[in-house]
Amino acid sequence: MGDDLFDRLAAILAPYRETMDATTDEPGHLVLEWRGGTGAPADFFAMVRRGKRGVAFHLMPVYIHPDLLEGTSEALRKRMTGKSCFGFSRIDELVLGELAGLVARGAERVRQAG
Repeated sequence: MGDDLFDRLAAILAPYRETMDATTDEPGHLVLEWRGGTGAPADFFAMVRRGKRGVAFHLMPVYIHPDLLEGTSEALRKRMTGKSCFGFSRIDELVLGELAGLVARGAERVRQAG
């Protein structure tokens, strides 16, 4: 289940790979960084990492802009293990769909901020 879960969470980030840099892309570990403007350094955007007890999904925009979490379901909030990390041990399509929407809102917020 770990590989399937990792693959499903990594797929949420797939639409952003064209506009972001995958600074780590190896089995069980994916890191995306937002490309800065001309000469600006890239900023951490998201990470998916397989661990011993599940898969962690880090989404930095919710740390910087906690208002992005307004209106999220209790099911998704229960998976928060920190200010920007969500822990998963099984596939739940409803929660993953909600997470995908949160990632989209986070990407838009980062894009607007420049």
